[in-house]
Amino acid sequence: MSPIKTMVSWSSGKDSTLTLLRLLRDPRYQVVGLYTSYVTDEVPFQATPIDVVRAQAALVGLPLVEIVLPEVFPPNTVYQSCIVEGLCASGIEIDAVAFGDMFCNGIADYRRSYIEPAGWQCVFPLMGEDSALLAKEIVDCGIQTLVTTVDTTQLDGAYCGQWYSHDFVAALPEGVDPCGEDGEFHTLVVEAPCFKARLEVCLTHIERQSRFHYQRYHL
Repeated sequence: MSPIKTMVSWSSGKDSTLTLLRLLRDPRYQVVGLYTSYVTDEVPFQATPIDVVRAQAALVGLPLVEIVLPEVFPPNTVYQSCIVEGLCASGIEIDAVAFGDMFCNGIADYRRSYIEPAGWQCVFPLMGEDSALLAKEIVDCGIQTLVTTVDTTQLDGAYCGQWYSHDFVAALPEGVDPCGEDGEFHTLVVEAPCFKARLEVCLTHIERQSRFHYQRYHL
């Protein structure tokens, strides 16, 4: 059988990078591109500048489908139509869309609700796996990651700007997911086995908003 032509949902962080690595190593799948959604010039939550996402895609060597959202929290129907229409307009032949979701909390059904009617499969390479083991795999396999966003209602803002490592995970307070899967923190990957070279970014300052802290940087 021919491999499944798969588009990867790309957030710029560690979970989507591990998802991509898993698929690249699996002969059942052929990764045909990455897609990201953004508002103005940033990926929401990660607060990743879109030019940095473009640089990541260039280092991976895959086309990047850029999907503009009208706002950070558009209604579900608007968000879903933006994603489906953006992927259809890309001109890339797609059999499946892959996501880096880990928790069996209804997110898979939500993804399927708008991806499958478009004629594509949903793929969840990390779904249901133990977060602690995934955190270990992320570090051990050579994914180098900067913690760029912290939700200070769930985690002390001092964690913002730190490098994701075994020591970082060990220092997380009890109740915080090792992968930040409950939204405690978000990340930017600067090096990975699927990158042709390291992504060089210049760190500038930490922006401390009332709830979220952001490590700011530029290429």
